[in-house]
Amino acid sequence: MTQIGQGMPEFTAQIPGPVDAAVTLAWAAITDTGHRREANEDSYMAQAPVFAVADGMGGHTAGDFASAAVVTRLAEHSGRPTADTAGIEQSLRLAVDDMGRGGGVTDSGTGTTVTGVALTQTAAGLAWLVFNIGDSRVYLLSHGVLEQLTTDHSIVQELVDAGHISREEAETHPHSNVITRAVGFHEPPIPDYRLIAVEEGSRLLVCSDGLTKELTPYGMRHFLMSTETPADAAKQLVDAALANGGRDNVTVIVVDVLGVTGAAPNPHDH
Repeated sequence: MTQIGQGMPEFTAQIPGPVDAAVTLAWAAITDTGHRREANEDSYMAQAPVFAVADGMGGHTAGDFASAAVVTRLAEHSGRPTADTAGIEQSLRLAVDDMGRGGGVTDSGTGTTVTGVALTQTAAGLAWLVFNIGDSRVYLLSHGVLEQLTTDHSIVQELVDAGHISREEAETHPHSNVITRAVGFHEPPIPDYRLIAVEEGSRLLVCSDGLTKELTPYGMRHFLMSTETPADAAKQLVDAALANGGRDNVTVIVVDVLGVTGAAPNPHDH
């Protein structure tokens, strides 16, 4: 378990570029081992411009090592105004190299999910770059509507997409832990990306599957809607996941957009 970045009640970033922008954010991050696991293989990075969660796989030391390698490399973006796809992919490639040199690697390899958001500068102005490999997720709460922004790279998601099982059946499927893409395991780490608007009053949730296994989207929306600060939201989400069983490590980052100027009006999804 590696935790990079503390909660921040208010942080304003000035973003130079084709369209000068400024964004004021607040955020909080919490991770918990849960009730069933001996070790916490989740790691997170919560420092502007990047907010990311990594859920390690491959056994205790290997999974912890893999998730730590990813967030440590992503943390190299800290203090910069923005990040882009090239920078994120370079960080992930370096993390894979780090995994190959590290201890705790098993014969079957080591790997991790990674998901998150990064402030990015587009020709039209400031936007969120959403990135994902694996089955950790990003959600957006905007105008009372909770939307899942990432699509899981998992066996059960493929079954849902093909119409073989329902979304409800996916939650209890015996292969719900089997992912189809990871950082590591000798494959190039190429995330899926989306661009979304940086919208004042919106709230982002980045989380490992230890949260989404225990709470329905309705439950997550309830805690995101009923809490004032990111710290309160993150704590109540983790507490609820633990109360509902806490079968896995659970990691949550909540990011609020308090104010914004110079944002792209409606960036197209990529």
